[in-house]
Amino acid sequence: MSRERPIRTFVALEIEEPMRIRLAQATLELRPLLPGVRFASKDGLHLTLRFLGASRPDQLERMLPALAAAARECPPLVARICGLGAFPERGAPRVLFVGLLAPPRLGPLQAACERAARGAGFEAEGRSFRPHLTLGRWRDRAQRPQFPPLELGLTPLRNLVLFRSEPQRGGSRYTALGTFSLAGGS
Repeated sequence: MSRERPIRTFVALEIEEPMRIRLAQATLELRPLLPGVRFASKDGLHLTLRFLGASRPDQLERMLPALAAAARECPPLVARICGLGAFPERGAPRVLFVGLLAPPRLGPLQAACERAARGAGFEAEGRSFRPHLTLGRWRDRAQRPQFPPLELGLTPLRNLVLFRSEPQRGGSRYTALGTFSLAGGS
């Protein structure tokens, strides 16, 4: 067993630069409407398929072949980015998100990521998968706001990434530990 310290990791689909720019512009427009939200940087926006949390290097090594196989089996996807919401669904909001409408093929890819995680020794995910992009988090307890409509259009999803997350002042830093093209796409 490895004696290295665990690192915080997750598996996600990369959001490409043109959509990250549109999301950053939307964030600028939302800031005055949603006081108290600490917005994510545009470089931190991704579609998380499986949060892993504290991970040992040997677990991650065991996951890499399964993630590569999952990416090879899934063609590139196109998702529609639209609609704002908050988690939890009731009570004081903690997480601001934008919705993501993806083709049905996203489900099998997410399920393959879940199997890869369990096969590497991670606990099964207790919550059902709900595709979204986290835009920010409320700093303090707040009342649930009325969300303005938001429609940002379509974006390609081409790369499955195993990310390391390093919390830092001003937001987490994300480092790709493995990147896999969907169905050999570029």
